[in-house]
Formats: sequence, C-alpha cells, structure tokens
Amino acid sequence: MGIGQIYNLQNVVNQGFPSEEWHDDCRRKEKTYIRGMARKNSLAPMMFSIFTVVATLWLGACNKNTPTKPQLPLLDTLVTTGAEARVRTGAEVLITERMQTLTNKRIAIVANNTSRVFVTDSLGKTGIHLVDTLHRRGIKIAKVFAPEHGFRGDQDAGAHVANSIDKSTGISIVSLFGTNKKPKPEHLKGIDLVIFDIQDVGARFYTYISTMSYVMEACAEQKIPMLILDRPNPNGWYVDGPVLEPTQKSFVGMHTVPVAHGLTIGEYAMMVNGEGWLAGGQKCILDVVKCKDYKHAMRWAETGLPWLPPSPNLSTEYSAYLYPMLCWFEGLKVSVGRGTPTPFEVLGAPWHKGYENSLKRDSILGATEPSKVSLHGLEAEYLKFTPRSTPGKAVTPDFQDQACFGLKFQNRVEGKELFLAGLSLLSNFVEEAKTVGVSATLYQPSFNILVGNSTLKGQLAKKTSAEDIYATWQDAQNKFKVKRKKYLLYPDFD
Repeated sequence: MGIGQIYNLQNVVNQGFPSEEWHDDCRRKEKTYIRGMARKNSLAPMMFSIFTVVATLWLGACNKNTPTKPQLPLLDTLVTTGAEARVRTGAEVLITERMQTLTNKRIAIVANNTSRVFVTDSLGKTGIHLVDTLHRRGIKIAKVFAPEHGFRGDQDAGAHVANSIDKSTGISIVSLFGTNKKPKPEHLKGIDLVIFDIQDVGARFYTYISTMSYVMEACAEQKIPMLILDRPNPNGWYVDGPVLEPTQKSFVGMHTVPVAHGLTIGEYAMMVNGEGWLAGGQKCILDVVKCKDYKHAMRWAETGLPWLPPSPNLSTEYSAYLYPMLCWFEGLKVSVGRGTPTPFEVLGAPWHKGYENSLKRDSILGATEPSKVSLHGLEAEYLKFTPRSTPGKAVTPDFQDQACFGLKFQNRVEGKELFLAGLSLLSNFVEEAKTVGVSATLYQPSFNILVGNSTLKGQLAKKTSAEDIYATWQDAQNKFKVKRKKYLLYPDFD
C-alpha cells in the first residue's frame, strides 16, 4: 500500500463506515504498516515523518464517530484483469452507482460462485463474492437461494443441493435444485427485494435460466420486486439450434427458445416477462441493472473479464463455447469428458473406433491427417481418455475407469458450422453404434428434451444430411430472432 492508496482509503473512511470493527482494523493496519516501513526503508527518518503525517490524518478519520445514517463506501477502483478497459457487470454497477437501491431493505439473493465483484474495495480486495461484499457493508441479507451446483459452486451436475447455513456469513441458504425448484411463500416472507446474479452461458438447457424463471414466478405471486444484475453472454454473438417444442418442456428447457438464444440473462428475463411465459401470464416487477460497455458481438476474451467456471465442468471459456453443441451428447450413452481434466472439450465412448481408426490411418469421419478430423471447419484430434471419479466435479461419470476412444476439439467455428459439426458427429455415433451392436442402449431418455424436439432421432435414423436437418430449424429460428429484438439492451451482433 502506497501513499496514494492510503489517501484513497482515507476518503472512504470520511464517508463513514457502518462498523466500529472496521475502524479498529484501520488502526491495527496503520500501526503495522508504519512500523514495517520504519524498519525497511533506508530513508527511514524522512519517510517515517512523511508516513506519520499521513497516518495521523488516517487515524483522525478512523476516530470520527459513525454517522447516524451511515453512507456505504463506494468500490470505485476498476480491476482490468490485464485489459485497458473492460465490461462492467451489473453487480459492479450496483456496487459503484446504485447502492441506494438496497437501503433499508430485507434482501434475498440468488447467487453462485460466479457472483463476484471485480472492483477493488477499501481494503484492497477484489473478486469478492457479491453476498460477502454486501454483507460486510451492512446490507440486510435475509437468505440466499442456491441453484444447481450450490451457492459456492462446488456441487456436481444433478447432485443434491441441501438447505444449509453459509459458514462465511451465517446466512440461511435455501436450495432451488431438486424437489424445490421454486421459492415457497414462506421463503419470501418479509423480503422486500430479490436479487439475481449468476453468470449464464447462453444455452437453453443450462438450468440457471430455469431457476430464474421460477424465482420470477414466485416474486410475481408475492408482488416482490426482482433485480437482475446482468452479465455478458459467452455465446451471445449468435442465435442457432432448434427451437424448443412445447411438448419437450422441462427444467432443462422451459421456454420456446433455440439452443443458443443470444440473450444476456437480463434480456432473457425481460423476454420471459414480456412474452407472458410465467404461469398464468403473470408479470414480475422486474428491474435489470445493465452491464456497461458490452456488445453482443463480443467474444468472452473481448470483455476483459476473468473466466469463472459457472459450473464445475465448464472450467474454461472454450468448454462453454462448445457446450451448446456437446450437451446434446449427454442424451447418448457417450462421454463428454466428465471425470477428465477437459470436460466438454472431448467426446468418446469405449465402443467408438475413432482412436483405433486413427492408428490404422482410416476414419469414417474422414481424417485430414492420420490423427486429425475436420467437420465443417471444427477441428479435432483423435484421443484416448479414461473418466475418473472426481469429487465436486464428477463423482460417478459415464464409463468410469473405462478407456474411451474419441476426439479432443481444438478450434472455433461460427455458430452455424458448430451445429452442423454437431449433427455430423451425432450421425457418426449413431451409425457406429449400429456396427458395434449398441444401438438399443445408445439413446437416453433425456435426448429429446436436450435437443428440444422429437424429430431428430428419426432424421438421424434415415441418414438425413446435417445440412437438411439444419434447414428444418430455420422457420422457427427466424420467428424467434424477430421476437428477440424487442428485448435487447445492448448493440446486437448484426
């Protein structure tokens, strides 16, 4: 900490802080710092005098009485994470500009591990969880609602998320995954405002948007306002994939949107509200805190934000990019790499012959080199991998401890080519399942609901080309794109 940082800290103190404990901490840090500087600095006498003056000013500020109505300190130092400028999330805008929104309110927060605030606070800390940030500033957080993967993001997909008490804050945590997907009236009793702050990945079957819909519905029923803290969509630069058929509605697809809907989570909430998709056509009292400097054309790296895994198995930005296509394969008896170091970056099965074919310099996929494949521009390398039990990520992965043969993906293609590649891969796995005698057990019950229709199975059985299958999605896609435009908060990608 330098003189400038101490000066900034003094300004924060002068605003008043709602805790005497914090003043005490100021004094302790000041004494430790001054003593350390006196010992280390070769210009000790002069520098000690300078820092003593600064410290006197600082201690004077610390000794001021806390105001009757304390003003919450602003977190006004932006962390660039290596970029000269970056997108500011809705959570950061709330903290730096809209804290008055939370004054004298009992709040419930829907959050997970991605609910981080990347601004430097008065004590030099950054990347602090939103709940911890607000709690430390005296905001009345009555409870936290936890989605799939848990409040701190440490639960495997589909794992039971139990009600509990957060060890860091003592706040009650209510699970919104499993049998209780929607807050009950008693959960919202006495709540003045519900905040939703979770990083989405922009895919229809990613369950956080379903959780948000249920929370909106509960808030609408109880006439409680809901505040969405918006975040960039890692796949917000295109719209693609089949639109959900109403008959396939489930928790992994509640509304009639394509696989890649091209909306931020705030825009998605506005569409759910505006299109009357809540039960009974109810309307939620909704407010969205927009991101600053975000455009839909941005890829994640262009936002300047760090990548925080929104779930344990989307550990990289590349895995999130592949997810809208690779998640289809969760509806087959096929491994997408759960239980490996690269989940959702690989694809294979014990019965798949891709790796063996590469050794023979022969591939039904049409290899460009003995060890590589290119499908509609999506490149992959033949790979042998073995899923292992991994606590917190994949306790019982498909084909646990069995060698799987398949592909590791290596590059990016535009949205259309990604889905065409996915359709070609599906066709390949279906045809090879026939040749090795596993067709009867290939499809899992979740396949139709993940894809969002009941027609793709038949198209694959008839060996319909990827291009022809893709063409059947276009009418519904185009209608959605027109509807989507009404709810955009940011410049679009086209």
